[in-house]
Amino acid sequence: MTLPVHRWFRYSAGFSARWVENVIQGFSSDVPVRVFDPFAGSATTLLAAQRAGVESWGTEAHPFVYRIARAKLAWNSDATAYKDKIQAIQRTALTLTPSLEGYPDLILNCFGGATLEGLDRLRRALEIEHDESPAFELAWLTLLTTLRKVSTAGTAQWQYILPNKPKRSPQSIERAMFDAFTMIYQDMRIAGPAFSPPAHLFKSDARTCEGIATGSINLVITSPPYPNNYDYADATRLEMSFMREISGWGDLHDKVRKYLMRSCSQHTPEKNHDLREILSAPELDSIRDEIQKVCAQLSEIRATKGGKKTYHLMIAAYFRDIALVWLALRRVCTTPCRVCFVIGDSAPYGVYVPVIEWMERLALAAGFSDCSFEKTRDRNIKWKNRKHRVPLQEGRFWVRG
Repeated sequence: MTLPVHRWFRYSAGFSARWVENVIQGFSSDVPVRVFDPFAGSATTLLAAQRAGVESWGTEAHPFVYRIARAKLAWNSDATAYKDKIQAIQRTALTLTPSLEGYPDLILNCFGGATLEGLDRLRRALEIEHDESPAFELAWLTLLTTLRKVSTAGTAQWQYILPNKPKRSPQSIERAMFDAFTMIYQDMRIAGPAFSPPAHLFKSDARTCEGIATGSINLVITSPPYPNNYDYADATRLEMSFMREISGWGDLHDKVRKYLMRSCSQHTPEKNHDLREILSAPELDSIRDEIQKVCAQLSEIRATKGGKKTYHLMIAAYFRDIALVWLALRRVCTTPCRVCFVIGDSAPYGVYVPVIEWMERLALAAGFSDCSFEKTRDRNIKWKNRKHRVPLQEGRFWVRG
């Protein structure tokens, strides 16, 4: 998060851009390297590929995160045009009368009155100055970057907003906007406008890889969602609420969740999912016996916990979705190719889910040839205040095809 461009917006899901560059530079191929990230997130892999000098492709299903990634990929556009756009927005904001009507409760609870009035003027000025230019996309990202800095609300480690745990000293809008603008402007001046290979980003689902040509990719570097009940739709709820893209918690399903891989119980409400139907999907043939046992165990424990968390449905749906990802990757990848997933295992309700083992079976069933796992760290080993004490691990899952 300290690297130029990568630091422009903090997103909870990510991995080392320097490591991605090293993987790309160490990849041996008789043809040009063509990199793909099916879970592009905020464009870590695509930006690293540009720095490494190779063409890249990415898909991202979260519509708001897709736009953040698209803005970051404008890093090599005209820095002066970006500066002029910011100044135009600030001038327009001074002419506007703020109005706080229509903001959802989350926003009213996260910003003081005077702060929200200033932010409202900037948001409405942004709308007035809207065009399709890279400078506008960067200005939009600049305003997003300031929101958490000026909010009185606390932010948990994984970006959930905590209005009931206020910060002591939020920044002023002027300071936060200046810092965000200076960071982006200086990074653009340092990094560009030298030529860099194109990065092609699609608002698309990793389960289909729509937009990516068949047999066009020879190196995949990605980190899919972990089956650990983290709600990626909620990660940008503050920003989406402020920008009037959602009006409340309920909007997240129609605007975000329905597009995402099902890695969270929020994505698998019981009324919309049938466990038997999911487990009977042919994509799960290679792991069906084992996953049926795990899901049955989770279902039994759920009955003793009040029935709130649909972990049994989440695990079944997650692996059905990841099986579809492997099939889509086999379609877009050449032979030979190499794939790396940064992934970790899981233990909802303390029931161990052998993520790495099942990943291997699903990859081989999709038509890839061999797999290996390189552990990078242990997880869930500091057990104070933990709900379960199952040691977990995280690492790099390597596949060849």
